[in-house]
This record gives sequence, structure tokens and C-alpha cells, in this order.
Amino acid sequence: MLTVFIDFKSPASFLALEPTLALARETGVPVDWLPFSVRPFVIPEEQADETVGERHRRVRAIARRDTHLHYAAVQGREMHFAQAPAGSGAALAALAGLDGDPVPFLRAAFDAYWTDQADLDDEAVVAGLLSDVNLALPDMQSARETLDSIRAEAEESGIFESPSYVIADQLFVGREHLPWIGSLIKAATVR
Repeated sequence: MLTVFIDFKSPASFLALEPTLALARETGVPVDWLPFSVRPFVIPEEQADETVGERHRRVRAIARRDTHLHYAAVQGREMHFAQAPAGSGAALAALAGLDGDPVPFLRAAFDAYWTDQADLDDEAVVAGLLSDVNLALPDMQSARETLDSIRAEAEESGIFESPSYVIADQLFVGREHLPWIGSLIKAATVR
């Protein structure tokens, strides 16, 4: 089992989805998709009197955005960064409460966020996305409690970013580790 912690508002999680699904298809490993909220990606506005540190954070954020856009183009995916990023709390809670295969919802929610800047903190928006993929909105109170429980356990095990991967008690942060994770999966199946 490969456990993957994601957040819909994380550009790195968005770009990790299809490569992770490809690895799962290639190796046959089941994936447990778990929600883990991270801060929204924001590029600080340029200030006339910004400090060196503030300029560094702004320029670094621009470089990270451009890197994400490059890899989105490599994947043939549309991706837009909003000036004021929306939340993802309702979608993460829905993911925590879903029964069955979440992949159609993952695709729909990521595309809605990164293509249309959908507010995934709005339960009506999330219910619409679930309906589009023939899934029902779970009981949100229970789902939010499950979300809190998942976060507490994740933080206790060292998760701090998304995407994060856990396999064979090893933690990997970022999709750049997928080849290594694939090697671990293949080595485990060969034994």
C-alpha cells in the first residue's frame, strides 16, 4: 500500500496526481489518498520598500510558480495561479469521508481548482464536483472529524507537506521521489 497525502490547493500535489496514478498502474500497488492541508501558494506583492528577505521570498515564489507551470506544460495540463487562492477545506473533508474509488473526484477537484480557480472550501461546489462523478457528498460533520484525525496522525508521523508519500514506513516528500518509490515497490514484490 502506498499512502499519499495531498491537498487540492498544492500545485505540487496537482502535478503529482497523474505520475502517481501511472506508478500505481505500472506496479499494481494500491494507493490510499489522504487529505493534508497546506498553506495556499501565494506570490507576495512587490513592495517599494521591501527588504532583501522579502524580495528573496517573492522572487523564489515566482521561480517556484514558473517551475510548476513548466511541468504542467510537460504533462500537457492547464494550470492557472490565482491572485487570491481559494481554500480546499470542504474538498479535503469530503475526501476524508468518501467511500470507494476517490480518483474521479481527485481529478475533478484538482482540475476545478487549477483550471477554474474553484473554491473547494464551498460545500456546494464540492457537492457539484462529486455529483459530476456520480458520488455523493458524505456527512460533512463526520468527514471533518475524520479529516482532523488524519491530520493529527500525519503530523505525528512527520508529515508536513503535500504531496507526501509513505511506503514501508518510509516518508518521501515530493513527486520527484516517485522513481525511488517505484524501485522500493518493485523490490518488495520481487522478494
